[in-house]
Amino acid sequence: MRGRIKKKKIADQEQHYQEHVQTEYLCQLCLRPTTKAQRDKHHLIPKSRGGVETVILHKLCQQQIHALLTETQLERHYSTIEALRSHPEIAKFIQWLCNKPPYLRASIRSSRDKGFL
Repeated sequence: MRGRIKKKKIADQEQHYQEHVQTEYLCQLCLRPTTKAQRDKHHLIPKSRGGVETVILHKLCQQQIHALLTETQLERHYSTIEALRSHPEIAKFIQWLCNKPPYLRASIRSSRDKGFL
């Protein structure tokens, strides 16, 4: 897609995004606004490990966390937003995401070395 058609598609996506932002929430990880369709609750300590505290995240941020880290790692080392932001791969992901539009949808691949700390 090029030129006029691509610009129209981008404008339509932005308009669609603005129409569907009812109550704006910020993703606690990347600090960007999320739509209702793109937000997820993330248990800081995995539910299977007895965690109850949740935060609002983009679905992309949630997927990235679970693609990189195991539940054991989340429980032991990354049970706070600050700790998650300090992880080098997540920091790199947040840096990449900050220049993207809020309605972005992308596929997240699981890390090959997931489980190694």
